[in-house]
Amino acid sequence: MGPLQWGDVPTAVGALFAGGAAWFAFQTIKSQRQQIGEQRQFIGEQLRFMAEQQENLTLERAELRAAADDRKWAQARRLEMSHMEAPGTTDGQGRAVVDHWLVVLVNKSDAPVHQVDVRFGTAYTSSEVHDWNPLRSSPTYEPGERLVAPVHLVGPGRAVRFASQQWSSATVHNNRPTVYFTDDSGIRWSLDSYGKLDAVSDGDA
Repeated sequence: MGPLQWGDVPTAVGALFAGGAAWFAFQTIKSQRQQIGEQRQFIGEQLRFMAEQQENLTLERAELRAAADDRKWAQARRLEMSHMEAPGTTDGQGRAVVDHWLVVLVNKSDAPVHQVDVRFGTAYTSSEVHDWNPLRSSPTYEPGERLVAPVHLVGPGRAVRFASQQWSSATVHNNRPTVYFTDDSGIRWSLDSYGKLDAVSDGDA
């Protein structure tokens, strides 16, 4: 073995430090890549969790809206309207002539309704309004106490009868009745002679 060549020592030390630096750099990069991978995995898990939470919130909101909508319509759907084209006069041969409408609204809900009125066609209002016994089978029976339209309040289990003006049979047929009322939560409704129930604005009513 020859004498140590001191000229080669700095080169060897430099090579050693360079190798160590490269190894540490490699380990640092490897660690950073691992951390980045873990962060991406964590972010992905968080995004999936947030998406699931958003989906759950959307479903909960939809259920709440459906429940609120059911509550909104619950009372109005329990009001029942019956109507008939009624005879009031006779022709020259003594036959009864249909000349007006009779409309009965029964409140079968457990709360009162307010400002109850009937419109015939688009322009005609009731000529007479009376308290009504909901157990009677025909609107032609003698009504109860006379009321003023619109009827301020119709309590649970109560009914009112509305009569139109007297017209020709054709005018009666062309001016079908629509009932308007405000439920106990303040929503205004219309119920037409075909059974179609709609929430309406005060202007429409």
